[in-house]
Amino acid sequence: MRDYELLFVLDPSLDEEAKAGLIEKVKEVISAGGEAGEADVWGDRKLAYNIGKKSTGYYVVLPFKADAELPKELDRRLRINENVMRHIIVCQDEE
Repeated sequence: MRDYELLFVLDPSLDEEAKAGLIEKVKEVISAGGEAGEADVWGDRKLAYNIGKKSTGYYVVLPFKADAELPKELDRRLRINENVMRHIIVCQDEE
């Protein structure tokens, strides 16, 4: 298993319950094939540029451990979710 870090930006117009539910759904996807860490919620932050006429986003950082196939599936699921504005998955292992 390798160490990864996921940063994703949620739509700021979602209510707190929907944001928490989406974070839990991402953790469930990770837990199906790896180990999810504790989510570090940064909250609402100003974006560098507007995305879909929105100037702020709700930032969440989530470390996790998984095999090489899980990030591909996670990336696919985050792309099709309309409430996730942007995301990036970074491998933390030293080479």
